[in-house]
This record gives sequence, C-alpha cells and structure tokens, in this order.
Amino acid sequence: MFHSSECVNQRAYPVSMHEAPEPHTGWTFLTNHARVLAAISEDPTTRIRDIAARCRLTERAVQKIVSDLEESGFLTHTRQGRSNAYRIEEGTILRHPAEAGLTVADLLSLLAQHDAEHDDGRPELQEAVPPQARNAEADS
Repeated sequence: MFHSSECVNQRAYPVSMHEAPEPHTGWTFLTNHARVLAAISEDPTTRIRDIAARCRLTERAVQKIVSDLEESGFLTHTRQGRSNAYRIEEGTILRHPAEAGLTVADLLSLLAQHDAEHDDGRPELQEAVPPQARNAEADS
C-alpha cells in the first residue's frame, strides 16, 4: 500500500488546516489519482481533508480526483452520517493501454507488497495490506 509517510515526505499533516501543500516540481512515478486511491484503500472512511494532507494536495484537488475515480467506475461511496465510506471497485481495469488486463486490485496489491517488503518498523506501515485484500484472503 502507498502510505501517508511516503506521500508527504516525513510530515504527515500540514502545520495548520489552512497551510498550502508544498509545491512539487518535476514528474513522479505515481499519479495523484493513484496516490488518492491508495490512501482510500488504506482507510476507506478517511476524510478528504486527511487524504489531501497525506498526499500533499489541496482538498479541492482531492475532491476532483475522487469525482474522476467515481465517474470512471474505480470508486463508489456511501454516506455514513456526515462522512463517506468509500469502496474501491477492485476488478476495474486500469485505463492505459500498456496496462491492459491489469486491475485496480493488481495495482494496490503491488503497492502493498512493496510496503510489506520495505517496512522499516514505522507504526503506520505495520498494516500494509488493504482491507479489501485482507477480507479476500480471509474468505479463501
């Protein structure tokens, strides 16, 4: 799983709610959409504000990404009181032709495997397998 500490380079949250994320220049291997999806797989009841802090994005950017993911069938949500509970549609095929046949579950599994192999004892990395994958393993 792609963890919050990897998203934000050692600082899990901004100093204040109103602090703008530090800008990043250049390219990265993971898109912001992948980062947001990974954060949601880590905690399906996470708030937009928390995803934004973890991934160094604005709340508005995260809202747009979540909307994109929902419109494309990668994600759904249900209201739980004043909060949302997200559900990742793990069987959804990734969009790029080079990843033809690979699913969201494949991507999240790869990220979780990476974290499990590189866990350096940080508490936030102790549970690297996404909840959906744990449930699938328990059902087997």
